[in-house]
Amino acid sequence: MKTRFAPSPTGLIHLGNARTALFSALYGASQNGEFLLRVEDTDKARSTEEYIHSLCHDLKWLGLHWHEGEEIGGPHRPYRQSERHDIYEHYYDRLIELGRAYPCFCSEEDLALERKLQKASAQTPRYSGKCKRLGVAERQAKIDAGIKPALRFSMESEDVIRFIDLAKGEQSFAAGDIGDFIIRRNDGMASFMFCNAIDDSLMGVTHVLRGEDHLTNSPRQLIILRVLGLREPEYVHMALINGTDGSPLSKRNGSRNIQDFRNEGFLPLALLNYMARLGHYYESNDLMTWDGLAKHFSIERLGSSAARFDEDQLLFWQRTAVHNLNDLEFEAWIAKVLEKVPAEQKNLFIATIRDNVIFPVEAERYAKVFFEESFKIGEHLEILVKAGKVFFEKALEALALYGSNFEAISGHLAQELGAKGKGLFQPIRVALTGEIHGPKLGEIVQLLGREKAQARFQHVLHMLEK
Repeated sequence: MKTRFAPSPTGLIHLGNARTALFSALYGASQNGEFLLRVEDTDKARSTEEYIHSLCHDLKWLGLHWHEGEEIGGPHRPYRQSERHDIYEHYYDRLIELGRAYPCFCSEEDLALERKLQKASAQTPRYSGKCKRLGVAERQAKIDAGIKPALRFSMESEDVIRFIDLAKGEQSFAAGDIGDFIIRRNDGMASFMFCNAIDDSLMGVTHVLRGEDHLTNSPRQLIILRVLGLREPEYVHMALINGTDGSPLSKRNGSRNIQDFRNEGFLPLALLNYMARLGHYYESNDLMTWDGLAKHFSIERLGSSAARFDEDQLLFWQRTAVHNLNDLEFEAWIAKVLEKVPAEQKNLFIATIRDNVIFPVEAERYAKVFFEESFKIGEHLEILVKAGKVFFEKALEALALYGSNFEAISGHLAQELGAKGKGLFQPIRVALTGEIHGPKLGEIVQLLGREKAQARFQHVLHMLEK
């Protein structure tokens, strides 16, 4: 078995494409097969070397490693379609010889008018085939006039293209409903419809997993392969991903590119576990390694309806992945933050914040709270006002008596003021961190130390006296 991922490098890879790559890699791994990475860079204007590099970097960051293709080579090189022109020309010539391809001189304006007239007559818009009827002299006259033709595949009206989609079952398409379609553009570049099919066959791809929006491409690609006598892959067309509002996933309703997720501090394993469940069912809700995700991946467990992007579920997997990091992994994950932490307090800082962060930016915020002098209370001043001056006078008194022993400090305040619950703990937390939630107060007081805690209580008293 061999699966593949064949993106166009016209931008950064987004969640939807990353899921396609993941499912292809998982399916291959589940069957002890191979995974191939091909670059479909026939769009000269938009494909860039930078996007190819980013694509490979993002896939490797996610933990997707390919056995053949871009960067590593293999027996079917080259793996960039822009470098496979001669291969495509060979098969164009063969189709022309077989009478199944012909030059088309229609302009975009001609085709748009034809579609408009067909719609007005309640007909299905498709190419009329008028250039197929041109004689040799007529074709040559157009070429002599400088008109560069596209090349169209000639469908036969009696053809019915049937195939089994491994996700959707038996499929049947009438050739007459499809019409003749372009396989080489008038700039000489191969169309997706053609080169994608040729490359899958020549590279030995046995199974193609892709979005169901490609389902109607499959009969076109299969008829090309059948006419040429090339081996056909099996197709698996997967339901797409919708955004939070139920419409197709986009930046507007939740999608980001993989680079964005990485910059936000998401862990690769969190994204893998989340994406693997976007339209695929796993019996276990436990965090799984790559091997576990592959072992339990199955085409039969693909959903038939669109999956929906859910930010809360994504955060759940991020939280779970962070909590599963060992000490060295967690330290490496927040390494840049630890540069701002005094070496002698690093271990205590990590122990204090570990259960309260799921992104490095949160660890950075705590580092500022604990180690920067320009501390600000924030937006919870009303809690301090409600506690009152006496509360913080007694808090200073307790600090002087018990140092960083928070159990003794809170016991002193409870006895002196009769405070308990939120009335006891929230004012202390807000005064020391500016937040109403966070790490355990005992660890906070220990990390800050007596002098810094005193300074913050005194700052609150100064505020309340104004």
